[in-house]
Amino acid sequence: MVINRLEKVMSKDGVCLAFRFTMKRRCLSNKADIKTIREQIYRSTAKVVILFSSSKYFTCIGIIYESKKLPKIWIATSSFFHSVELQHLRFVHSRCSEPCKPGFRKAKVEGAPSCCYNCVLCADGEMSNITDAQSCMKCSKYAKSNVGRNGCIPRNINYLSYGDQLGSTLSSISVILSVTCAVILGIFIKYRETPIVRANNRYLSCLLLISLMLCFLCTLLFIGRPTQICCLLRQVTFGIVFTISVSSVLAKTLTVIIAFNATKPGSKLKKYVGTQLAIILVIVCSLVEIVISSVWLASNPPFPEADTLSDPDYIILMCNEGSDFFFFCIIGYIGTLALLSFIAAFLAKDFPDRFNEAKNITFSMLGFCSVWGAFVPAYLSSKGSRMVAVEIFAILSSSAGLLGCIFIPKCYILFLRPELNTKANVIRK
Repeated sequence: MVINRLEKVMSKDGVCLAFRFTMKRRCLSNKADIKTIREQIYRSTAKVVILFSSSKYFTCIGIIYESKKLPKIWIATSSFFHSVELQHLRFVHSRCSEPCKPGFRKAKVEGAPSCCYNCVLCADGEMSNITDAQSCMKCSKYAKSNVGRNGCIPRNINYLSYGDQLGSTLSSISVILSVTCAVILGIFIKYRETPIVRANNRYLSCLLLISLMLCFLCTLLFIGRPTQICCLLRQVTFGIVFTISVSSVLAKTLTVIIAFNATKPGSKLKKYVGTQLAIILVIVCSLVEIVISSVWLASNPPFPEADTLSDPDYIILMCNEGSDFFFFCIIGYIGTLALLSFIAAFLAKDFPDRFNEAKNITFSMLGFCSVWGAFVPAYLSSKGSRMVAVEIFAILSSSAGLLGCIFIPKCYILFLRPELNTKANVIRK
């Protein structure tokens, strides 16, 4: 009866009952009982031992007490004491577990007393800065837990910057390739009256070189801390200048096809020979891209965003595209033009013109389609600065493929095989 009331008082005061043992009447003669009681008291982490007993058991209790000399507080009382005296007792907490240090929380052990628990390390993004914490506190979305999980520290900022090795490498490559485009453009302007420059529409060649140079330079909008203006401009700029590049390649290929078929007797294609049709094609293709971009910016424009969910250690600064539908519409439209260019160039690759670019365009478009075909899964599976780097790499590699396949062979003939750059060698026998 008294024990039950004692347990209620202890529980109310937050004290754990470590053990409870009822002595039999013939305790003194029962050595097994004495040994059991001694062992239980010895193993217990309890700091206070309360004995409810009448005087006839004191001799038995004395044997238990003297045998071990345990460093515990002993309270001996009579079972006839009234329970009101228990309300004035203040207990030292009993433990069967070590205190949980800051950075840990208490986890209850099923079937064990309330003072028995495990210490569990706080999860990522959580902390505890007190001993025996019942639960861990979550850090703010801009902070993370430290190594000891006993405090929160600011999370690192992640974006593709010019200070990073990857960012500086990509920016250097884009500048070098744009300068290369400018040099080749100067060469073509200087040799604009030679057969190899005139053979495949020199105006389209210059337009293609300018658009490729802008393609290389537009990648610089992807590097650095995202801002509102950069987020608005980078995908739109990339889409428009890339559309001009690919549509110029398509126009060059169609120029070759029309020029070859116009030489046949009775052909009605003679009126389309020249630069006018090619320029109109580039303008129309570019206008479609401009319309898509305008609708995108008007309905759901890109904006800078801080991603705090993808990585627990970093705050990823990125441009939210606003609408993935419009973004992939741009990629799909450019891919469609590239595929048409590849088909047209493949059909014209066996035409007999000495300076026929169809073979070079076929290889360049094959590389172009391969790069952008691999870009989509790589882009979708990347996060943070790596996602931006994947798009920059796709832009640089596909643009460099166009530059290398179409214009490097012409520069080779201009400087290393000038004897081929004559009217007599324009038409292959």
